[in-house]
Amino acid sequence: MPDSKTYASAVAGIGTDLVEVSRIKNMLEKYGDSFLERTYTRAEIDYCRRRANPEIHFAARFAAKEAMAKALGTGFDGSVTLKSLSVENDANGAPIAVLDANAIVKLKEKGAEKMLVSLSHIKDYAQAFAVASK
Repeated sequence: MPDSKTYASAVAGIGTDLVEVSRIKNMLEKYGDSFLERTYTRAEIDYCRRRANPEIHFAARFAAKEAMAKALGTGFDGSVTLKSLSVENDANGAPIAVLDANAIVKLKEKGAEKMLVSLSHIKDYAQAFAVASK
């Protein structure tokens, strides 16, 4: 069995973020489509709008963007933007991290090959974890 050093060496970066759903709901009410278009990809907008409570799903994806930026170690530095990092779902509904070309360059610069993401939400909060792995 591999020791803990083997597992640690497979991780190039981690990130987490917690978002109040009310914050995203207020942004949606105040700025509407302009907020959505600046922040989310078309796939994310379409997915969230199909849900019974879109704001909670938008909040989870916002948290995921922040968590992925932290895992990259870049934040949103200009080359990596909110729309550079997104979340889609596989056929079973599991979240999949989707990175644009600029974010992929940053991922590879960290020595990583893939980004893993996990989302969770309850009534008032949405949380995400991201791992950049080799």
